[in-house]
Amino acid sequence: MGWKENLAVVRDKIEKAAARAGRCPEEITLLVVTKYITAAEIKQLVDYGLREFGENRIQDARRKQEAVAGLTDAVRWHFIGSLQTNKVRLAVGNFQLIHSLDRLPLAEELNRVALARQVKVPVLLQVNVSGEVSKHGLAPDAVLPFYARVQTLPGLIPCGLMTMAPYTSEPETTRPVFRGLRLLFERIKEEFNPGPHWRELSMGMSNDYEVAIEEGATIVRIGSAIFGAEEEG
Repeated sequence: MGWKENLAVVRDKIEKAAARAGRCPEEITLLVVTKYITAAEIKQLVDYGLREFGENRIQDARRKQEAVAGLTDAVRWHFIGSLQTNKVRLAVGNFQLIHSLDRLPLAEELNRVALARQVKVPVLLQVNVSGEVSKHGLAPDAVLPFYARVQTLPGLIPCGLMTMAPYTSEPETTRPVFRGLRLLFERIKEEFNPGPHWRELSMGMSNDYEVAIEEGATIVRIGSAIFGAEEEG
């Protein structure tokens, strides 16, 4: 099948997973991971009605953004890769949401650049729920104190949490990871009363997004299930 047919399958599975969880499919953002997709192909995706795109690498993302600059009003860009502090100036103002805030120096640099440019940066706190050493993210017990610090930085808007589950051929085994992230999200909501911006759970990729939706995902990051690429990030 081509990507249009694959996309139809993904959308159908999102709807069915939402129904199983008693949720509306409209609550869930399909974030198309364009790591392996060219700018010309992104234009085709926009023509087909897709609007939310995720990139892992800053330089690649900026080249694609410039190439489709005439479509910027229609497109929302998400940065989903690990963000180095020396690349913050390239990220601030160019992405509607940064999914990978995982350390204080990065938060402080994002805040510094945001204030200098008189903008606010929407961010998600990345959490390593599974504890895999190969993955970035805060340890679960560090999330609440980290959030307490981030919410004091006026240039940042913390909007929720992000995690990556271990890759597995048995998606059901990822459920505790997604449930753990949702419980952290709810604890922050109860203890800090963060307000209306606190609404996003970015979790679930091509191999496990249905389970993630059942556990409360509001953003699923899908690449290979549509394009056959190797990974989402």
